[in-house]
Amino acid sequence: MHDPPRTPIGPEREDFDGEGFDGEGFEGGRPAPLGHGSALGLKAHPTKVLCLSEPGRPAQDLRDRFGADVELEEVSSPVRALARLAHGGYAGVYADAQHFAEAFDAGRLVQNERILQGMPDGVVVLDADSRILWGNGRLREWVGKDDLTGQNFYKVLGGPDILGPDYCPFHTALAKQQRSASTLRCQDGRHFRVHAAPVYDAKANASRARVGGQVAVASPEHLVVTIRDVTDEMLQQQKLAAIHQAGVELADLSTDEVANMDLEERIDLLKSNILHCTQDVLQFDVVEIRMLEQGSGVLQPLLSVGMKPEAESRELRVDASGNGVTGFVAATGQSYLCEDTSEDPLYIEGAQDARSSLTVPLMMHDQVIGTFNVESPEPRAFSESDLQFLEIFARDVAAAINTLELLAAEKATTAAASVEAIHSAVALPVDDILNDAVNVMERYIGHEPDVAERLARILTNARDIKQVIQKVGQSMAPIEARPPSVCIEPRAALVGKHVLVADADDTVRGAAHTLLERYRCIVETAHDGKEAIYMARNLRGSGGYDAIIADIRLPDMSGYELLLKLHEMNETAPLILMTGFGYDPGHSIVKARQAGLKAVLYKPFRLDQLLETVEQVVSEDLD
Repeated sequence: MHDPPRTPIGPEREDFDGEGFDGEGFEGGRPAPLGHGSALGLKAHPTKVLCLSEPGRPAQDLRDRFGADVELEEVSSPVRALARLAHGGYAGVYADAQHFAEAFDAGRLVQNERILQGMPDGVVVLDADSRILWGNGRLREWVGKDDLTGQNFYKVLGGPDILGPDYCPFHTALAKQQRSASTLRCQDGRHFRVHAAPVYDAKANASRARVGGQVAVASPEHLVVTIRDVTDEMLQQQKLAAIHQAGVELADLSTDEVANMDLEERIDLLKSNILHCTQDVLQFDVVEIRMLEQGSGVLQPLLSVGMKPEAESRELRVDASGNGVTGFVAATGQSYLCEDTSEDPLYIEGAQDARSSLTVPLMMHDQVIGTFNVESPEPRAFSESDLQFLEIFARDVAAAINTLELLAAEKATTAAASVEAIHSAVALPVDDILNDAVNVMERYIGHEPDVAERLARILTNARDIKQVIQKVGQSMAPIEARPPSVCIEPRAALVGKHVLVADADDTVRGAAHTLLERYRCIVETAHDGKEAIYMARNLRGSGGYDAIIADIRLPDMSGYELLLKLHEMNETAPLILMTGFGYDPGHSIVKARQAGLKAVLYKPFRLDQLLETVEQVVSEDLD
């Protein structure tokens, strides 16, 4: 019998004595040597040789040649050869000429074993029943077992849950002859992502037959599966989802929930929700949130847990220097990770023995509205992931604060609108009552004291009605319960001031009530100059008006004539005339100025011009 031709794979290894293989196959052993149609140098004691060839004659020829000391096992494909090698104990591999190419492929896998061993991912070969035929050792390390060969892949992982997208990835890869992937969740919380690809035997594909004009490809019998540990990635995703849900719940506040809450109750609700999310989801125990007071630039504490009392009460401003990390973040709008407080020049002590901190800005419409700070007693306790998570949550906190402000604004605006609606419906009719009463009173003064006294009570009651409406409005939407966006700037000089507005236009008289009474003026109106004089005379006994605003052209007299008649009755209230640009019949303004006119408002005027003018004349009158 002639020996088959000898074509070595790699260098000639005729002197190989079997010590290059440690008996553990691919699960940790060194590459097994390969010969091609050659007799292998073997140890004196009985050895095992794997024979990659057709069943029958080649194996028998080798047995005859090597004698009884050689235990020969036959396989017909490289994949099966790898599976057998995984069991270990082989001194070498023999391949006949017909299987040389296949043996060469197997040899390359063996020679690259060190590369596969160094991969961070696990690699295994599975049969059609998901049994492990070979592995690079990574899976063995993950599950803590020495030998996985022959075991079911899923059982090795403890029966994991299959999360998809393919819920039968191995079956799909074999049945559809295409790659498939899925994510597995083990009982201990670890997650693995698997990718399965079918493996075809070279021999089976070489013997493909044509069926109906189509090439029939043999079904794969094995899978190459890569396994990646994605536990950290999945935990990140789960935490992001939890933060997102916490943010949704944080800002999920309906009008009904806030409708009956005062300012302190709304703040307490917000604090409770923020603390729950910060401690349970983000797992931060030391928390400080400060809100920016836009006018002063002071960062006022909103929430403080775990901070030293002196740190909590410390005044911090929006300034990149001298105000700690919090002031820097508020000034720059940039997050700041302090890895070691003992080495950071910006850090000012907040929590007791804090060694690291993380501070992010609270942003709304690209504007800083506050800061969110967490601290830890451990140095370098916060990672870039923590920074990302806190920034995400800070956006939700800012949105929740904005939601509370909007709801409070809605409440305050609705209350103010209700008060104004009531007032607009009542104010002018009450003024009509006042006008009629003073007109009648003028006729009965000195003639029928009882009638005059009754009319005086009517005037008093009518004025009381207006005062009650204003007080109800203030209680419905108190200034301290309003967010800054709807707070009316206080004007102390206007509070409680009596102002008379004389104009024939109902719109002007109604607007006077709406605009001035927002600032707690007491407004009354008259249709013409005569009513204005009667109203001024009637109130003189109660202190009189602090200011009188009149149109330059009243139905019965000019503004200048009104001023003269007020002087005749010793009325000292400062007069403000309203006129359109260029309209001054008879030079009334010039004459009125000479007679002591205090100010002129040119129509159309802005609200701030009206307020400033009234403030100016009432302040001068006080002086």
